[in-house]
Amino acid sequence: MDAVVRDLGRHVYAPVWRAMQAFTDARSDRTPDELWLAEHDPIFTLGQAGKPEHVLMPGDIPVLHVDRGGQVTYHGPGQLVAYPLLDLKRLKIGVREYVCKIEQAIIDSLDMWNIGAARQAGAPGVYVNGAKIAALGIRVRRGCAFHGLAFNITGESTPPFARINPCGYAGLQVVALADLGGPSSLDAVKPVLLAQLGKQFGLTWQMAATLPALLAGEPQHRD
Repeated sequence: MDAVVRDLGRHVYAPVWRAMQAFTDARSDRTPDELWLAEHDPIFTLGQAGKPEHVLMPGDIPVLHVDRGGQVTYHGPGQLVAYPLLDLKRLKIGVREYVCKIEQAIIDSLDMWNIGAARQAGAPGVYVNGAKIAALGIRVRRGCAFHGLAFNITGESTPPFARINPCGYAGLQVVALADLGGPSSLDAVKPVLLAQLGKQFGLTWQMAATLPALLAGEPQHRD
């Protein structure tokens, strides 16, 4: 099955969030699935269960309450974010299987660089030697998924996690791909992750040259 990939580049978080909400609300049974790739300006996001006390010292980084599952996480430069906008009913997969497939795609991507990674019981995401390298936060509405995964690629992506309890866990260590001997370029990781996500979901990606119409005219990032 074909699906559309859109690479948004560096983009402010909130307009992307609003755009994926609108895409999900407007889609029909015939709407092709899409996957959006992005790198965001620095922001902490609190999920629906998010507790403000897990935001320890936000400083100059904004905090935004959003409609995904989970607690608090960080998005910023050096982190690859992927938003699979998938019709789970059409793919005939449940939410638990969906989460497992995303985790497996990340685990298999890391294996391409000979980095052993694993799930951790009760704490969605992907871990290397107990340190979190990728976080998941999703929302399913009318059987269609949005939000997605955040994959730490460069060392720049991890220091702000010290200002929060990542995913609600005090003292949780985080790590970036480059720290483990992997690529330090998001562009080097994108095709590998796309290939593994396509394999998990049985999708063939068609690259789109344009941004989503819902993002037209929105600022791409703050100066």
